[in-house]
Amino acid sequence: MSEIEKKPVFKPNKEFAKTARIKNMCEFHELQEAAAEDYEGFWGKYAAEKLDWIEPFTNVLDESNFPFIKWFEGGKLNVAAQCIDRHLSVRKNKAAIIFEGDRGDVQIITYLELYHNVNKFANLLKEDFGVQKGDRVVIYMPMIPEAAYAMLACARIGAIHSIVFGGFSAEALKDRIEDAQAKVVITADGAYRKTKPYMLKPVVDDALSGETPVKKVLVVERNNEDVTWKAGRDYSYNELIKSKSGKCEAEVMDAEDPLFLLYTSGSTGKPKGVQHNCAGYILWAQMTMEWVFDVKENDTYWCTADVGWITGHTYIVYGPLAQGATTVMFEGVITHPDAGRPWKMVEEHRINQFYTAPTAIRVLHKMGEDEPKKYDLSSLKVLGTVGEPIDPPAWKWYYEEVGKSKCAIVDTYWQTETGGHVVSPLPGATPIKPACATFPLPGIMAEILDADGLKTEAGETGFMCITRPWPAMIRGIWGDPERYIKSYFGDVKKEGKPVYFTGDGARYDEDGYITITGRTDDVINVSGHRMGTAEVEAAIKKHPNVAEVAVVGKPHEIKGEGIFAYILLKSDSGIADEVEEVKAINKVIQREIGNIALCDDMVFVPGLPKTRSGKIMRRILRSIAKGETITQDISTLEDPSIVATIASIVQSCKI
Repeated sequence: MSEIEKKPVFKPNKEFAKTARIKNMCEFHELQEAAAEDYEGFWGKYAAEKLDWIEPFTNVLDESNFPFIKWFEGGKLNVAAQCIDRHLSVRKNKAAIIFEGDRGDVQIITYLELYHNVNKFANLLKEDFGVQKGDRVVIYMPMIPEAAYAMLACARIGAIHSIVFGGFSAEALKDRIEDAQAKVVITADGAYRKTKPYMLKPVVDDALSGETPVKKVLVVERNNEDVTWKAGRDYSYNELIKSKSGKCEAEVMDAEDPLFLLYTSGSTGKPKGVQHNCAGYILWAQMTMEWVFDVKENDTYWCTADVGWITGHTYIVYGPLAQGATTVMFEGVITHPDAGRPWKMVEEHRINQFYTAPTAIRVLHKMGEDEPKKYDLSSLKVLGTVGEPIDPPAWKWYYEEVGKSKCAIVDTYWQTETGGHVVSPLPGATPIKPACATFPLPGIMAEILDADGLKTEAGETGFMCITRPWPAMIRGIWGDPERYIKSYFGDVKKEGKPVYFTGDGARYDEDGYITITGRTDDVINVSGHRMGTAEVEAAIKKHPNVAEVAVVGKPHEIKGEGIFAYILLKSDSGIADEVEEVKAINKVIQREIGNIALCDDMVFVPGLPKTRSGKIMRRILRSIAKGETITQDISTLEDPSIVATIASIVQSCKI
């Protein structure tokens, strides 16, 4: 019996299950069977019930041009209206967003206030910036309410927003602006981190130097630091918003009109502009809020992510607001001023659902193992994890110390491309095994397949795939349909037909539970954020003394995976001081991508393990980085002796 099959099982809290939306495994199986028996009927029923249609859809699913599928054709709606307008008759005075700033300042925004703020923002974009339906707007913002207003304002007028994480460099921001051909950038002068101001506007200025499609920049003045203002291009949000009307007619959008682009790293150097469309995305965002988190009318829900990532899109803004929930936005660092910060917030805001990354859990455990005991966490009902597999020790601490052994832990598996959860426990129904994603959600036809497209046996690692389209799935890679097909539908087939391959490995246990084993391609999962090895390598190669580089992932106690770089220099002249060389290369990475891609380990080597055709054997480099014995056949390498040389260098560095 394999290790995964020996995991203990934790049954749902009986009191919680009594009022859960899905109360037991019988109800779960009934939903699964309903989807299997009448797939289109299953989704059509929920789309009709959950969404407020301006015009009803006439066809549920069109797969005739697979993988370029269409959901809910003929239907018309507006996502911003789905998130705000329809709630005004019943919950206009309910808190939509509770914002807590880094310094402890709190702002409560009701649904009525959100309605007016979003409408004003939408009018500003239309009237002052000429933004129209289909235009791309890049948002480079901190975690402040205006970031949510900007997203929803774009959705209201039919503009396509593309959020770039505020930690990315000017070069990374520029690449995304150019690929999307954005005409407007929305940013802030800066924000606060550990009570100190940091700047964003100067990064935008650098990104827009030279030729750019951007005509105007809107700046939210958050921390009132001095920034450069370029006449005719830069405008103050704080000033322009004062004169705007709080009413703006919502644009009528087709179900398959684009809602947003979000750039994600792939196994090639160029980031991919993942496109999500209106109806299917917002339907699944709302349904997973209800099923996976079981958020009720009077609950307060907190996801600690950033809106720069898909988790922030779906589970801070769109999902909670579509459901009519109260969602918490947090500007700061959850370990500042100490590791008790999140538990203090749970106590003060009476938070019921808490959703964070395993990286954060590991840090909180390490920095403040006993901190949860100091606070009243009795309001918590559901705990969640996202972004990467959670290790059993972190799971145990999270369950016992934070959840007091009564809260379900929903270990959610999903991706930027899936739009929302695809494999996850249901808190009132699923018996949970630690660090295990459990089962596909109802309506998600997910299977672990082998290289021949057959379902794997228990204990056998295979490819995590989804065999039928689902409403929230990626609709394409912006401007590159061929890459869309190649990236997601070219590797695995079932019964001769291409299926969506997530890029992850997984295995079943003897009970059919799914455990995700990690990436099978050249992508590193750093703190839940996917970094393409090619993108990091391309940045490192811009250092003038770097001849070749290979980047791999290495297990990291806090981040899950760290970045390990093997570097071949053009000359030995720069290696007299290795510390300085490392600093210089990391400085290039910081400039090209941002701090998130900085290398945890870096070694200088005389060569790389290559096949005679010139392909770098990264599997060998991963094994060396992990300190594993090399079991791969190295006889086909151009220079087999280089493997022992590299291993000796790594060992001597005590990495």
